[in-house]
Amino acid sequence: MSEAVETRGERKERTRQALLDGTLALAADRGFAALSLREVARTAGIVPTAFYRHFTSLDEVGTVLVDEGVRQMRLALRQLRRTPDARLTETVHFVFDQVAGREALYGFLVRERHGGSAALREAISVELQLITRELVVDLSRIPALDNWSTDDLELAADLIVGTVAEHIAGYVIARPADRGGIVARAVGQVRLIALGMAAWRSAGS
Repeated sequence: MSEAVETRGERKERTRQALLDGTLALAADRGFAALSLREVARTAGIVPTAFYRHFTSLDEVGTVLVDEGVRQMRLALRQLRRTPDARLTETVHFVFDQVAGREALYGFLVRERHGGSAALREAISVELQLITRELVVDLSRIPALDNWSTDDLELAADLIVGTVAEHIAGYVIARPADRGGIVARAVGQVRLIALGMAAWRSAGS
């Protein structure tokens, strides 16, 4: 029996994925801003001019990686919110379930959040802001927070998102045996934030 022949579309997708994977591998050593189009193309076994059949620039490669990480996380969280009675601690576990197995991608995003590429920093910042805004909406629907101002809700949402993001940074570089403890600590800190919210009094109240 002859082997299935790879179609042109499949070959193009394979090369595109190789460029993304190659970018992650190279950026792990030197950071995204230090990469050249030529060396990224080399990781996929193509000449530099062929790179443009897949992406318009290295910045577009970075943006696609942000989409595959932070944006997809945001969309997954949006879907989770449709689940009745989804609790905050369950949401934290869900976030780490999304990260598990994709440590190279999320490690890249953690580093580039404060890295040398302004375009990448901006793209990551925008997606994190959208996650925070959507959490503000979720918090505003909690009866106990009916009297909270938008500023207070944003303060709480930003603290929760920042806390989880910091633990993701630790998770992606930790030994597999230590990752469960990092998730547990993230859950505990988010629970502590929630308990503190119950006693919060706005400065204007």
